Amino acid sequence: MLVMHKTAFAMALALFAVLAGSARAQIYPPGGINNQPVIPFPTAPPAPPPPPIVVPKVPQMNSPPPFALQNTTPGRVTQDTPPEPVLRRERRRSFSDRVARCLDDGAAWGMNPNQRAAYSRQCANQ
Repeated sequence: MLVMHKTAFAMALALFAVLAGSARAQIYPPGGINNQPVIPFPTAPPAPPPPPIVVPKVPQMNSPPPFALQNTTPGRVTQDTPPEPVLRRERRRSFSDRVARCLDDGAAWGMNPNQRAAYSRQCANQ
C-alpha cells in the first residue's frame, strides 16, 4: 500500500512538473518584454483662426437712402377718385370649427383630457 502511495505521489509530481513547465513557456517579442514599441498619443488638431473683427458701418441720419430703396417713380394722386375701400374683417369661423382647433392645440401641447376640455371652452369663446 505504501508503494502505491509513493507511485501515485511520483506520478502527480511528474504531471505537475509537466504542466508547470508549459505555463512558463510564454512567447516574448525579440528583445524581451520591455522592448515593445510605444504608441504615441494622438495630437489635437490646431485651433481654428479667430474670426476677423469688422467694424460695422453706422448709418447717418442726413444721408439719402441707397438707390435700391428710393422711390424712382412718383406716385399719382387724383382728387376725383375715392380711396380704396377698407378691407372687411374675415368672417368668424363656426363654433364647432373653433372647438376642434382648440382641442387639437391642447392635444399638441400635451394636455390631458380634462385640461383640454377646460381649455377648449375658454379658447372657443374668445
